[in-house]
Amino acid sequence: MAQLSPDPIIMTGEGWADYGLVDSGHGRKLERYGPHRFIRPEPQAMWAPRREDWQADGEFIPGSDEDGGGRWHYSGRVPENGWPLSWREVTFNAQCTPFRHLGFFPDMAPVWDWMRGALGGKPDARTMNLFGYTGVGTLALSECGPVTHVDASKKSVAQARENSALSGTDDRPIRWLVDDAAKFAAREVRRGNRYDGIILDPPKFGRGPKGETWRLEDSLPGLVADCRQLLDADSRFLFLTVYAVRMSAVALGTMLADLFADLPGRIEFGDLAVREDGDDGRLLPTAIFARWHNPA
Repeated sequence: MAQLSPDPIIMTGEGWADYGLVDSGHGRKLERYGPHRFIRPEPQAMWAPRREDWQADGEFIPGSDEDGGGRWHYSGRVPENGWPLSWREVTFNAQCTPFRHLGFFPDMAPVWDWMRGALGGKPDARTMNLFGYTGVGTLALSECGPVTHVDASKKSVAQARENSALSGTDDRPIRWLVDDAAKFAAREVRRGNRYDGIILDPPKFGRGPKGETWRLEDSLPGLVADCRQLLDADSRFLFLTVYAVRMSAVALGTMLADLFADLPGRIEFGDLAVREDGDDGRLLPTAIFARWHNPA
């Protein structure tokens, strides 16, 4: 029986050559993305910045609606079609999007490392990335074996395939699917398929390619239950991240404990965070997560 850890943990992302959290405070954060710096809203930065002068090439100014809106304002020259960045051996395109993101989520870096470690020693591990976005996590997983990448956005999947070409991984066995994640997972259950690892990063609200409606609180338990059916006692992990919702990591961990009670391993939960650059860098929390891990 999978054991639920009683204490939350923090998975901390440290800066690397092409990314860093320079400073944060007063509801904003200053980040470096290769040669460019950007300011974005960050409600959880409820402290004062360490630096007085924030020099940036662009800033995202949010709209009046807390659920969306806003636009980028530029003070420097930012390539409209993006610029290449790297994490480990993965190369991808960074670009200012209308949704305030820059084409990937840097706080996921420790998760990518953790997943590859969880699959260590398992040849040709078969994994799935649901809500795979622009595919940086998929490319990280592809080092371990075949990956199924699923996202409802045709544009995101196209960008993921372009990132694969940038990384020189076109020859790896990756399935790129434009599909509704929940419906695809349900079909995989009916087909009797299994995976060695699953990562899912569902949005708060979304629509599938045929207008399917996704609401996190309503749809998540059913999706995770289907994912459980795609894993077995020889599988290694399920990793779930949730952003920008009024939900507790404890709730996510307890849900996994209920659904994974018949499998061996351990269930953990907590926060993702990014550490500011410098020896005195503070931790900026970004998301909550829960994970099931079945060590070899």
